[in-house]
Amino acid sequence: MAEQAKVPAIRFAGFTDPWEQRKFSNLTDRVSMQSSDPDLPQVEYEDIVSGEGTLNKDLRDKEGGKTGIKFYAGDVLYGKLRPYLMNWLYPQFNGVAVGDFWVLRATECDSSFLYRLVQTDSFQRLANVSSGSKMPRADWNLISQSFFAVPADYAEQRVIAKSLAELDDLITLHQRKYDKLVIFKKSMLEKMFPKDGESVPEIRFAGFTDPWEQRKASEVFQIVDDRGHPTLPVLSATQNQGMIYRDDSGRYIGHDESNEIGYKRVLPGDFVVHLRSFQGGFAHSQYEGITSPAYTVFRAKEPTSHSDRFWKHWFMSEHFIAGLSTVTYGIRDGRSISVDEFMNTFLAFPAVEEQAAISRLFDYLDDLITLHQRKLELLQNIKKSLLDKMFV
Repeated sequence: MAEQAKVPAIRFAGFTDPWEQRKFSNLTDRVSMQSSDPDLPQVEYEDIVSGEGTLNKDLRDKEGGKTGIKFYAGDVLYGKLRPYLMNWLYPQFNGVAVGDFWVLRATECDSSFLYRLVQTDSFQRLANVSSGSKMPRADWNLISQSFFAVPADYAEQRVIAKSLAELDDLITLHQRKYDKLVIFKKSMLEKMFPKDGESVPEIRFAGFTDPWEQRKASEVFQIVDDRGHPTLPVLSATQNQGMIYRDDSGRYIGHDESNEIGYKRVLPGDFVVHLRSFQGGFAHSQYEGITSPAYTVFRAKEPTSHSDRFWKHWFMSEHFIAGLSTVTYGIRDGRSISVDEFMNTFLAFPAVEEQAAISRLFDYLDDLITLHQRKLELLQNIKKSLLDKMFV
């Protein structure tokens, strides 16, 4: 059993030797040479995508000259300030690390393996054993004297690092696809709805030419206050998922069940907003249920003339939220909405057929975004699992 504990749960074929326990200070040197060379790219916390080990900008666009620790291609940068932020980087270029970084230069292990080692839970747990609550920093004295299991064969170190690097490439690919889709959707929301003062949007589907109507919200929607249905399931409003069953929210919300007689009934296609702590957007419901009387429920006056999914995409858009002149400040989280003022707000909309075409497009984009988000989460979970099982 003792021997089994010295090898990881998953290994590549051909490697059978037990791993060795090595002191971290024997695996790497902590480099401290200072430089302010303006010709060298400088890396700061703000340049690194947390947990991904990628840069979020072209460093050539940054103005140089700040003082930091000089690093070379193949060194490992590890953010020691608030290590739970996971600011790490394996640069393939020379530069300057500005801020609270450790610059680690591998001595008795492969540098690519060292980069993966600092991402493991065993390393992160030690790195987060730090003093100070506001500005915690990893303790070098603790880390440097700690022992970590390492394969003696450099070939095994490199193949582990290579497999994780390939997985990182897949994660980055799906992250970029996801980011592009989110940006594309935002752009289309801006272009497929009229700008202020205009009667038609910049982009329309072929065959639609009529100007959009401008109506007060009170002419399109009515406020519904239908109570006395305590047997219906309770719904909760969420920022991104709209109205969901409270039991699916994953969190306990204390309430007095005897008061549910006073909860408001919500039907599929309704919109719900908490006017006293407005978080942005109106929550769209796909379900029938009841919700807290603290919420206000809106429903289209003529459902056959309006696509609720068309309004869902518009009500959740940044453009709509930013343009709400009814937003005021000073209540709970800082914002509240007046029902009367919202009902006097003018809304633009086309015929129901064009509404349906627009909603289908954004439903499709939402499905694509969700697909890439799930793939991304799956790959991130796979990486976390492999970091657990490919290291001792």
